[in-house]
Amino acid sequence: MIYVDTSVAAAYIFAEDRAPSNEFWQETLVSSRLLEYELWTRIHARKLSESHREDARQLIGRLAMLELLVPVLNRALDPFPVPLRTLDALHIASIEFLRGQGHKLELATYDKRMLQAARKMGIPISTHVAK
Repeated sequence: MIYVDTSVAAAYIFAEDRAPSNEFWQETLVSSRLLEYELWTRIHARKLSESHREDARQLIGRLAMLELLVPVLNRALDPFPVPLRTLDALHIASIEFLRGQGHKLELATYDKRMLQAARKMGIPISTHVAK
């Protein structure tokens, strides 16, 4: 199972050079509901709601979504091995929650701070995006 960070979803939606291959999207993918809000905020900020609406809906539909549960929110209040921005902390806390439930996860992200935190926390990095 691969945990998808918003940076990967945005790279795909906005057709960035670093977007993962089509094979990546055939994997079992999960993310926090937070990704949906972050992605739509970026789409609206670029005034691309009309042109990117269907692609965004399809991408979001491919993901199993973890709601922002109290244990996730509580974990994000504690320190991480590296300084994280608020939304990144919520994503990492979501991964820790899922791992605590027995799920084996890899992280797919292009965010350098999240990569650094994941490595320090023993969270495997997806080979689809690893550098």
